[in-house]
Amino acid sequence: MRRIVSTFMAVVLVCGLFVYASHGNVGMVQAKSSKDVLVVYFSATGTTKKVAKKIAKIEGADIYRIKAAQKYTSDDLDWNDSPSRSTKEQNDPSARPQIGSKSISLDGYKKIYIGYPIWWGEEPRILDTFVESYNFDGKTVIPFCTSSSSGLGRSGKNLADNAKSGNWLEGKRFGAGTSKEDVAAWISEQ
Repeated sequence: MRRIVSTFMAVVLVCGLFVYASHGNVGMVQAKSSKDVLVVYFSATGTTKKVAKKIAKIEGADIYRIKAAQKYTSDDLDWNDSPSRSTKEQNDPSARPQIGSKSISLDGYKKIYIGYPIWWGEEPRILDTFVESYNFDGKTVIPFCTSSSSGLGRSGKNLADNAKSGNWLEGKRFGAGTSKEDVAAWISEQ
């Protein structure tokens, strides 16, 4: 009988430790979601996504992807084709493509990186949709873009002007092959 009670107590102890450890992990996940840095990005071809993930990893930040409600096809992105969707949007400063991803609360975030490809020397209009939809008061906002040759241009200023809130810092352009070390060096300058 004593052996049965001892075995039962051992099982209860092991189960208790398992439950305790599980709750500890849940707490860590909750703590992870209470970070004060957020990386927001839009990536049509995956290049900006790679840089955004590097920033998020270095900063230990949460990450949010802006998805277009109507996905951009390769034909939509053909900048040599004047009737292409992206060309039409970029030629119309008032264009505001609809966002398809769920909205996000910016509460609790103090620093927000916003990443995007450069299209025709500017931010894609869907970024204007995003910044006009949120309040950045009390937040430091740092734009970053990806491009094979174009610089940040006036895209950071455009976003700040459209947001009408937040402390916007000067951003940075990254190429497709940007290393984690290059991204880390830039972050350390912020």
